Formats: sequence, structure tokens, C-alpha cells
Amino acid sequence: MTGFARREQDSPLGQLVCELRSVNHRFLEAGFRLPEELRGLETELRQRLGAALKRGKVDCTMHLRPAAAGARAMQLDAAALARVLEAVRDVAQQLPAQHSVDVMEVLRWPGVVRDDPVDRDSLFEAARQLFEATVAELAAARAREGERLAEAIEQRCAALGEIVAQLRARAPELQARVRARLAEKIADLGTQVDAERFEQEVVLLLQRLDVAEELDRLAGHVDETRRIMRAGEPAGRRLDFLMQELNREANTLSSKSQELDTTRLAVDMKVLIEQMREQVQNIE
Repeated sequence: MTGFARREQDSPLGQLVCELRSVNHRFLEAGFRLPEELRGLETELRQRLGAALKRGKVDCTMHLRPAAAGARAMQLDAAALARVLEAVRDVAQQLPAQHSVDVMEVLRWPGVVRDDPVDRDSLFEAARQLFEATVAELAAARAREGERLAEAIEQRCAALGEIVAQLRARAPELQARVRARLAEKIADLGTQVDAERFEQEVVLLLQRLDVAEELDRLAGHVDETRRIMRAGEPAGRRLDFLMQELNREANTLSSKSQELDTTRLAVDMKVLIEQMREQVQNIE
């Protein structure tokens, strides 16, 4: 399912920004792009994502915007400063008297001034909280899309139910037409047929053309589709399987059809099933 979520949060190293983008996919496939400071957290974040989502190709990006200069506390390394000053005095003795030492240059010397050590645990905890909040936002966006998809599928389920009802209502009429056509063919041949034998042939022909079982299964699959949609659980794979079963029954119905109107209804049914199948590919 598609979706996008973005959140920001302050951390010991600066501002963390998390973005999640989701597109349709049969399984859950996640790609992570993390700053070097958070590489050790990737496995845990993958597990958290897998606990929240079941399907979709998800791109997970986290940026770290460093804190502004001076925003983080700094420490003066007295020992390193003493060594630098001693070296400066040794060098100054060999330079002209007018030479002076720039204090800022001394402070810029590597190791003299250092930032406070980063609290790795605090940084990781901030990243966890940010990721959880972003995943929740993405899941909410996907849930809203799921509601729209559920409505579209329900409309097509209702249309399928109407077609099944029409075909059931037409069954007696179709049986009468089969009987009449067989009687016409026999009359055209100009032969006499035993009435009992005629009834046997009619029964055999009606058995081959009977679609009551297919209609029962179609109605059952439609009911199961609705039940799964209302269950509130990951339904994509189950619905995908049901679409295959619906399509199989529709194909059988079409192959048994001896009437143009029945064939048209079977085609309409296959169109609806294909529309549902396309929507099901977007459902978790």
C-alpha cells in the first residue's frame, strides 16, 4: 500500500529527521538509509517495522542535522593545552621578539578543545522514538487508503451478488429453452423419439449445463471476501487467493453458457473480478 510519513525530533547530536515512503508490493521489503551514528540500530528498526507492517516496499531514510556551532558544550583538555603551550614557548625562543601567539590558533589545535562525548544510548533512544512515531503515522495513512479500497471492493462484491441473483432467477427459463431447442432439433429430423428417452437426454444435457454449483461457490467466495475485509487483520494474501477462485468459477460459468445473455453476464462478472484483483494487490 502507498503512503508517506515524515517527522523530526531533537537528539544529542542535533535534529533527527525520519521519512518513510511506501509503495505496493506482495511482501514486505524495506530499504534503510541511516547516518553513520545510527548504523548499529538498523536491525532493531527493521524488526520494529516488520511488527507494524506486513506488505509493501518501504524506503526508510533518517537524516541527522548537526547542532549549530556552540550549541553543544565543549571541554578544554588541560594536558593537551600544556603540551601545545610548551611547544609554542620552544618555538617562540627561536623567533624574532615581535612575534606573538594567537590564542584562537592555540584553541584550534587538534585535541585542545573537544566536544562533550555523545551519549550513544540517548541518541539511539531518540531515534527509536522518532522511528516509532513515523511508522505510526505511515500506518495511519495506509489505513485511510485501506478504507477507500474496502469501499471499492464492497461495491464490486455487491455487483457480483446481483449478477449471481440474476443467473439464479434465469435458471428455470434456460432449462425450458434447452428442452425446447432439443425438441425442435428432433422435429427437424422428422423422427419419432421415445418420450422416456427424450426426458433422459434432456436431463443429461441440463446436467452438463447446470451452473447452480458454480453460483453457490461464487456467492460463498463473495461472502468470504466481505468477512475477511471486516476482520481487521492483514488480508492481502487471502483476498488474492479468493480472487483466483472467483475467476475460476466465472470461467467455468462462461464455458457452460449456451445463451448470449448468460455469456454477457459472465463477462461482466470477470471484469468485476479483475477490478477487485487489481485493488487487492494494494491491500496489506
